[in-house]
Amino acid sequence: MAEPQGEVSDASALDPEALGFMCGIEVHQQLATGKLHSRQSGELYDVTEETVPEAWPRTRRRLRAARGEGGAVDVAARFEAKRRRSFEYVQSPNAGLIELDERPPLPLDDDAVDVTLTVAALLEARPVDLMQTMRKTVVDGSNTSGFQRTTLVAQDGTLHTPEGPVGVDVVCLEEDSARKLATVETESGERVLYNLDRLGLPLIEIATAPDVQTPDHAQSTARALGGVLRRTRRVRRGLGSIRQDLNVSIACGDRVEIKGCQDLGWIPRIVRLEMARQLHFYRLANTLRAAAGQPLLLPDRRLDDAATEASVAEAVASRFPETLHDVSEAFASSTSGMVERGLEQGHVMLGLALPGMSGLLGTKTLDEEGAQLPRLGRELAGAAKLAGVRGVFHSDELPAYGIKEAEVNAVREELSLAEDGAFVLCLAPHWQASLALEAVRGRALIAHHRLPREVRNVTVSKGAPLDGTTGPMRPLPGGARMYPETDVPPLAMAPGRWTDLCANLPPSNEERRARLTPTGLSDDQCDQILSRELDDRFLEHLDQRPAKALASLMLEHETAPTHFLTDLIDQREEGLLSREGVKAAVAAFPEGADRATVGGWAETEGHVPKEVGDLDGIIAGIIAERLDFVKERGFGAIGPLMGVVMGAAKGADGREVSERLKAAIQQVLS
Repeated sequence: MAEPQGEVSDASALDPEALGFMCGIEVHQQLATGKLHSRQSGELYDVTEETVPEAWPRTRRRLRAARGEGGAVDVAARFEAKRRRSFEYVQSPNAGLIELDERPPLPLDDDAVDVTLTVAALLEARPVDLMQTMRKTVVDGSNTSGFQRTTLVAQDGTLHTPEGPVGVDVVCLEEDSARKLATVETESGERVLYNLDRLGLPLIEIATAPDVQTPDHAQSTARALGGVLRRTRRVRRGLGSIRQDLNVSIACGDRVEIKGCQDLGWIPRIVRLEMARQLHFYRLANTLRAAAGQPLLLPDRRLDDAATEASVAEAVASRFPETLHDVSEAFASSTSGMVERGLEQGHVMLGLALPGMSGLLGTKTLDEEGAQLPRLGRELAGAAKLAGVRGVFHSDELPAYGIKEAEVNAVREELSLAEDGAFVLCLAPHWQASLALEAVRGRALIAHHRLPREVRNVTVSKGAPLDGTTGPMRPLPGGARMYPETDVPPLAMAPGRWTDLCANLPPSNEERRARLTPTGLSDDQCDQILSRELDDRFLEHLDQRPAKALASLMLEHETAPTHFLTDLIDQREEGLLSREGVKAAVAAFPEGADRATVGGWAETEGHVPKEVGDLDGIIAGIIAERLDFVKERGFGAIGPLMGVVMGAAKGADGREVSERLKAAIQQVLS
């Protein structure tokens, strides 16, 4: 098999088909219902670490990894448990004993099940006969119980995309996690603050087959999945309500799950950069293996030989010492502010030797589109950060950060490094620096093989993707993390439930647009009504009312009660409220008001239309006072005089004033 072709520095030019590209997508969408297992409301509270109300109770916990049903501890759970983190939970008004894991959960919320089954039907999936809730181990503190409840609802569906069909492996219903508010570093480990308002919200999880053909197809697949979900009109909208995960691999790499792809526009770029990263580390692995006298990797992971890889792993591990060296003494006179502050706090500088890796860790370099090129040093730092440290120093980038050449030489001497040897330093409390460098060594060993199967996170800066690159988040979880939930009874599919849902599927966007066409709305109004999901409310309240006026009012005041808006239009049509008074009334009564209240307000504020005769007299008087101006400007006087007339005839309808002012000026000029 030929070696994979392409330049890592030009990710957009890589050929997905030639590289053996495979990709699938997982979408997690919040439902617009109450919570899945507690019947609490689904309200989210806009609070930060600084603004959490003092009245909200707080609870502190530590979690540990437990063995799964098969007796094994999941690899991701084991890693999280080593981080020595503690968790503090603030209990919002919609979080009770179930959210605190101090009371058994209730059965699945019926509305959430119906929405999930509807989505399954739209995806042509096959529902399961018995919905068995499972526990999925989670040890990052985002679930107070240490696991997430998830239920398989349907399998074997099809999503239709412009590029062709994409298989849907599973449709699941699961509970969302708590929202992280802050992370505080302490000497004994991190303390993470969570808000429990989101914990337990129902999520639909849809996982596709690896049928995505290209990076651009990944984007259109995510868009098509979002369209199916929104068709139900029972899903939440807004930032954070839907999350896309990408499962990406090329033949010479391996499967990686990328989280944090919230902006669909970034998906192609993120996928292409992951292809480039996998290609880079395949080539780097063979460089390292050649230097170590080990057999090279083949261009396709399916050709790997387990015995050969085990032999390589044993040989490489013997060359990389596990011993960590306390090199703090070499920095006793350091003028680096970062190093001085750390040592003053009682931290230690630990060093790890990496034989034969000098010049292979790399320094920050950008590709042709401005993204950071993949480099081993960045992966080592990412592994270290999972232990809670802010980062590490490595020899390819030193001297820098205030660390001088003499200190670098002192470290090399302390570690007894040969000329081709590299090293990594970590400044932190001893236990944390040890854990960080243990992760670094593990990552350095893996660099001699294919890149690890893992969960990665999009690098974010100021709330948006930095450049499309990713960093390690945790090992890819295995089957040991899943076991049955004994507190939630299995749910059998009731007779007729599936057929009834399939017979009453929500209309498509095309069908919804066809319902709006006879109303006479413009294309732009139709687009906005549909995109904001206002068409059902609009048609329900249209009756004989002017369609464009109602649409404009609903679009401008989307959160106002629709029945209140229609009543204001009725009052305007009946001559009880001026045109300007309609908008003023919405501003005055954002929650709505009855006719009597609005009528009294309109009288007081001058928003009752003037009688036509009275209005003509006001206009005639104003024109007479400014006759020379009117004769000089002609119809150009209408604009300046509009404000004068409206001020004198407070509450008059603007369109009526304009028409009558024009007619009066016409008489003067004729």
